Amino acid sequence: MPAYNAALYLRPAIESILRQSFTNFEFLIINDGSKDDTLAIARSYSDQRIRIISQDNKGLIDTLNMGIAEAKAPVIARMDADDISHANRLEAQISFLKDHPDYILLGSEANIIDKEGDFVFRLLPPGFEHQEIVKAAEHECPFIHPSVMFVKQAVIDAGGYPKNALTFEDHLLWKKMLSVGKGYNMKQVLVDYRFNPGSVTIDEKWRGKEFREIRQRAIANGYVPDGDAEVLRRIISSQNIGPYKTAAYHATMAKKYLWTNPDNKKARYNLAQAIKSYPQNIESYILYAFALLPSKVRVGIYKMLKG
Repeated sequence: MPAYNAALYLRPAIESILRQSFTNFEFLIINDGSKDDTLAIARSYSDQRIRIISQDNKGLIDTLNMGIAEAKAPVIARMDADDISHANRLEAQISFLKDHPDYILLGSEANIIDKEGDFVFRLLPPGFEHQEIVKAAEHECPFIHPSVMFVKQAVIDAGGYPKNALTFEDHLLWKKMLSVGKGYNMKQVLVDYRFNPGSVTIDEKWRGKEFREIRQRAIANGYVPDGDAEVLRRIISSQNIGPYKTAAYHATMAKKYLWTNPDNKKARYNLAQAIKSYPQNIESYILYAFALLPSKVRVGIYKMLKG
């Protein structure tokens, strides 16, 4: 569990692991130079399974790779500091890998929750069986990152998370692993995946066309050249501001309440917050107009546009 300024959500994340039905694990928490109470909260637990590493801020990718190197077990479960693992998560995934020793990478479905912890919608991966996953990986990330469990040596052999693939490092890693081993997504919800304004997860439309083009090239080629990496850093740095990330979060929530889990009131509220936080984004105004339509009409238009 990498943790950077995660104090707001850290306790429920930690406690969801400590409540697991499978109990024989090391819980590695890496404080990545947090400036809030993250380290103090982690240290407040006396469970002997917890091992804490505290370091100067190195960023998510370096922290993930260091955590893999430090982990003592041959199998590793990923966990973010704002998500919640269901009590049977580790047991279900360990059992699958024991029964299917030819698999090296395993994910699941997830419930998306908002910053308050309220359910928004059920997120399905783009494929479940290995061949479905391999096909999907050519265009989109085939695993829900905080649901993943993998074989440690297989990740090391794949070179770990690629440093230049900022915000889509998992996608490139999974593609490389799937070329040498099998992957599977379990047809059950094992994690609550939290969207919040501080998350690195931003709708790619908000990232911009240049970002999407670099990402598409990287997925096709299997790597990110240094020149593209510099552009990615520039784009992400320019967007790493409170109002922009808050607006992107509310716009994402609004889309889910517009199409996936229709709720006109919540959609309009989130779009109003998006417009208030970052009024320069025209899409928020267009979506607000959609939110004024009856749910059946709006969803019908959406399905027609999606083809």
